[in-house]
Amino acid sequence: MPAKRVLIGFGVDVDAVAGWLGSYGGENSPLDISRGMYAGEVGVPRLLRLFKKYGITTTWFIPGHSLETFPKEMAAVRDAGHEIGLHGYSHENPVAMSLQQQKDILDHTYKLLTEFNGGISPKGSVAPWWETSKEGTELLLDKGIEYDHSSMAHDSQAYYMRDTDSWTKIDYTSSAAAWMKPLTKGNETGLVCIPANWYLDDLPPMMFIKSSPNSHGWVNSRDVEQLWKDTFTYCYRQEEEFIFPITIHPDVSGRPHVLLMLERFIEWVNTHENVHWVPMIDMAREFRAKNAPAVGAKMPHGFKQ
Repeated sequence: MPAKRVLIGFGVDVDAVAGWLGSYGGENSPLDISRGMYAGEVGVPRLLRLFKKYGITTTWFIPGHSLETFPKEMAAVRDAGHEIGLHGYSHENPVAMSLQQQKDILDHTYKLLTEFNGGISPKGSVAPWWETSKEGTELLLDKGIEYDHSSMAHDSQAYYMRDTDSWTKIDYTSSAAAWMKPLTKGNETGLVCIPANWYLDDLPPMMFIKSSPNSHGWVNSRDVEQLWKDTFTYCYRQEEEFIFPITIHPDVSGRPHVLLMLERFIEWVNTHENVHWVPMIDMAREFRAKNAPAVGAKMPHGFKQ
């Protein structure tokens, strides 16, 4: 029995040079930096042509560094009507930063994107390298962010984020009783999670990173395509309603062989009934309209249903 309603969409993380500065270990390599330039100047226009061909509105999570380094290309994203969201400044790891550094980056990039987008503030965020700090959820709520696309507690359903879960690490210098304790759940908030998924991400299998010991880059794109199709097929068979958020990067999906894969995948998805290509804000707002947060949950600052 086909699914009654499927919302599927691409989140485009414009890592570009910022990715090499903050996460990939290429900050001292002019040639790795040149790969970031490729993402911004070659990959972005190619993806825009792809989305225009299929009439798909997507979500672009743009680091401040990418916005200011590639103003022409990012203006083309905006002018094509795609949603724009937060993704740090230089793809920094939130766990490695102080609370003040996190606030400074969030404030600065929020202001940059809002001004760039004609006063329309970003509603969504992706944590760089899919790492977030214990303060991350509260920081986003205080900024009025409606959804986050970083957490991974589900793969095909949105949910409300909790503020801070806590758990006990193993310490072999202590007695076993010291760590034999369950995870303690935090409080549910009004921040929607559009789940992230390493298995629906183009970068780990198809981008070579010299400094990463488990780097790939030469995985056959048809193998990735089949993985995505199998995941979609299972959800379509088992779920009456589900979301299918996919993460791609111009660094990877701007390459010819991956663009051809995306064409095949889009055309295959479009053979299914009741499937809608939407930006992630639409996934978040539809979930919120159908599911009230817990009583007393902290809501995004200034949020009105």
